Amino acid sequence: MENKIKIVFATGNAHKLQEINEIAKGTGIEFILPPAGFDPEETGTTFEQNSYIKAYEAAKLSKNIALADDSGLCVEALDGAPGIHSARYAPTADERIDKLLKNLAPFGNRTAKFVCAMTLVDEFGNILDKEIGECYGEISKERSGTNGFGYDPVFVVDGYGITMADMTEDRKNEISHRARALNKIIQYIKSSL
Repeated sequence: MENKIKIVFATGNAHKLQEINEIAKGTGIEFILPPAGFDPEETGTTFEQNSYIKAYEAAKLSKNIALADDSGLCVEALDGAPGIHSARYAPTADERIDKLLKNLAPFGNRTAKFVCAMTLVDEFGNILDKEIGECYGEISKERSGTNGFGYDPVFVVDGYGITMADMTEDRKNEISHRARALNKIIQYIKSSL
């Protein structure tokens, strides 16, 4: 396929864009960054709402179809925290992990899941498709691994016995919450656009 479908991916995070394009490799779809000025206020109370806010903002700015994801870590013993506040739980990635481990210390239950809500909209804000991807696991007591970002070094994936940060990029892109949501969105794009 020479003619790639180009879709704006509503993020300012180049690492996330790279991960998305890695997952979409070979599908004939390329995701590109939104135009300058993309800075939506995430005022939603759910992953789905924030995903829509970002997608609509990127679609409006670019006058193109846009995809957004909003994702985070939900820890059972902490009533789903950090949840939609995952990226703002503490100032830096290391401090976020420290805070999580400290808050989780009194609990025996370390069950957790990564959740990713993706929304695909047209330039008028109409929802074309929306999907949820989840990856289950538990929080380890200490960091392990150097791949990935965010909470990956303390998230032990169910069935693998290693943290997401211990996984190869390829393996992570097969099983992650983001990959699970994106693969469903890609099927929609290929069959409908």
